[in-house]
Amino acid sequence: MSSLVEVARAAGVSVSTASRVLTGSSHPISAKTRAKVIATAERLGYSPSALARALVSRSSRLIGVLVSDIVNPYFSVIARGIDDVASRAGYVTMLSNVDRRTSTEISRLQTMRDYRAAGVVIAGSGFDADPLAADLAAAVRQVTDQGIQAVSLTVREIDCPVVTVDNEGAARDITDHLVSLGHRRIAFVEGPPGMTTSKQRRDGFLARMAAAGLGESAQCLPGGFDFESGHLAAMRLIARPPLPDAVLAANDEAAVGALNALRQAGIDVPGEISVAGINDLRVAQFVGLTTVSLPLYEMGAMAAQRIIDAQPGAAATTFLSHRVIARETTARRP
Repeated sequence: MSSLVEVARAAGVSVSTASRVLTGSSHPISAKTRAKVIATAERLGYSPSALARALVSRSSRLIGVLVSDIVNPYFSVIARGIDDVASRAGYVTMLSNVDRRTSTEISRLQTMRDYRAAGVVIAGSGFDADPLAADLAAAVRQVTDQGIQAVSLTVREIDCPVVTVDNEGAARDITDHLVSLGHRRIAFVEGPPGMTTSKQRRDGFLARMAAAGLGESAQCLPGGFDFESGHLAAMRLIARPPLPDAVLAANDEAAVGALNALRQAGIDVPGEISVAGINDLRVAQFVGLTTVSLPLYEMGAMAAQRIIDAQPGAAATTFLSHRVIARETTARRP
């Protein structure tokens, strides 16, 4: 592929003139010169840099995606939904790991401004009493003031549209399913401490247990969103008999970790104890885990469409529906 310098030389113009023509600059250039540069560029197979065009037009076809943990399959499904919609519309996505740090989210938002992104999807959960919440809100405001569309996938203290799920409702519904099977003593493996999503799911569990008159038999264990956290939580339960009737984990990976620990200890699941999770990732389908199916792909797809449509207006919140999926890791209590 030819360079801009080669195009300028072949067309008999300066590099700056060739650049202005090929990046769509409004700088006054004669129609004759403009046509000559374009014809030369086509003949030499030159394609202007997308970033260069963005610098001139103050916009690009880039959508940034900020995720809390890039190896978490939860975000993989969301990112696929974003990328599928973006690709069909001629946009490209840039995935960025923020390691559950608000400071990194703020930094990445600045990067999106530098790249003149069309939009940014903030996919991660916020934190309760986040000391940087006001700074993040200001960073989002700077992004949107520049014409960049921002969409959040969780309800946070930022002024932009939200496409999300009812995490508290999801935890409440899967707890209701366990209670309907006759389980009374249920242990909940919590998500990472301080995260809004963790708190919402814990609150949903406790609310349903209290509504069923089972508040005193509800047990919450420290955990996380990974296999190891669920495995460790189950080992603690095994070490302190009697076992509860069921274990509900804050997400599928932790639930599978708990399932693995119980089965390694020779405990019959679901004969002696039921296990359930939340999200309905591929791992849940593979091991037959009872869970709540969240529309993660649809969340990503809708967020991308909001950015592409670029419809200004109020920062509305859209909740997508979820459903309980009963599989082989739960059974009615004898």
